[in-house]
Amino acid sequence: MAGQIPDLHAEARTGTGKGAARQARRDGFVPGVVYGGEADPQAIQIPFNVLLKKLKAGRFLSTLWNLKVDGQEDVRVICRSVQRDVVKDLPTHIDLLRLRRTSKISLFIHVDFINEDQAPGIKKGGVLTVVRPEVELNVTAGDIPESITVDLAGLDIGDIVHISDVTLPDGAKPTVERDFVIANISAPSGLRSSENEEGEGEEGEEEATEE
Repeated sequence: MAGQIPDLHAEARTGTGKGAARQARRDGFVPGVVYGGEADPQAIQIPFNVLLKKLKAGRFLSTLWNLKVDGQEDVRVICRSVQRDVVKDLPTHIDLLRLRRTSKISLFIHVDFINEDQAPGIKKGGVLTVVRPEVELNVTAGDIPESITVDLAGLDIGDIVHISDVTLPDGAKPTVERDFVIANISAPSGLRSSENEEGEGEEGEEEATEE
């Protein structure tokens, strides 16, 4: 089941061209264009402060948005480019692409971890180290998973969870081909320290024997 798609509010912009875009900026908006799909390109504008906040939050270009324009039906879009001022590095124009429900897109999907109480390694005091709290997947726009699930049941200290160990939703696949690590169960810090000390002691004994 698809997760909640965040809203992106915009206004229809009257007029096109550099003059209309400059006026939008003077009024506190970032001008933009929505294109693609079976509809004509549409000129829009987004409040500058709203867009800047979303850009600073990160991953704006890899997020699927529900575009809301007053008087029009909502449409799913993804950002294809954000033009910025070369001096101030602030957004000056935005391009949004309409998506069909069958369109394939790459998005970061949250990773959930379950059954920690059934992991022997954690019961022994091991620590779950999350390497990737999110995983970038290629998914269908009409069927975006809210998350993927990692089952920790049966995992012991030293065990590693790779992406190949996770059952992905139908139609979803990683954007990275290598079998990357999502998480692991590491030994508690006290145990690691004692093991290191033992190792150092053994090395000292070997050196003394050699002498």
